[in-house]
Amino acid sequence: MVRVGQLGVVTGLLGLVITLIGLFPGLIAFPPTPGLGVMQILLVNFGFSIVVFGGMIYVKFMFYAESRLTLAQKIGIRLSLTGLVIMAVISLADVLNFGSNLRSLNQDILFGPIQMVGVLVFLGVASLGIVIFAVSGTPSLPSE
Repeated sequence: MVRVGQLGVVTGLLGLVITLIGLFPGLIAFPPTPGLGVMQILLVNFGFSIVVFGGMIYVKFMFYAESRLTLAQKIGIRLSLTGLVIMAVISLADVLNFGSNLRSLNQDILFGPIQMVGVLVFLGVASLGIVIFAVSGTPSLPSE
């Protein structure tokens, strides 16, 4: 099961790279644009999601590979997934036309400070879900 835990670490690092590419497109020789575009927002959301899933894979297969999930661990999983969904909705609020900076034909998308705080708060909620998943439960001993 150590190999699957290593896969979780690699998955988390891949998500971090995708997030950095979404935030700084100049890293892969794309010309930077003023502000954040829709593709950048989607890449950042996708990267954060992969980081959270990589963390879940790592914790599950390094600590709880042989044991069943407890109720608290299931709550942690659902909390982190709920945090990711709400984070995605908040970050795409102006694109979906229910944010505070409505998009018009001659105005580009604005990723405002309220959205930034919302994304950071719910990324913290998703991370809290991973922590709850990690600390609750009984670790399984390796069978050798």
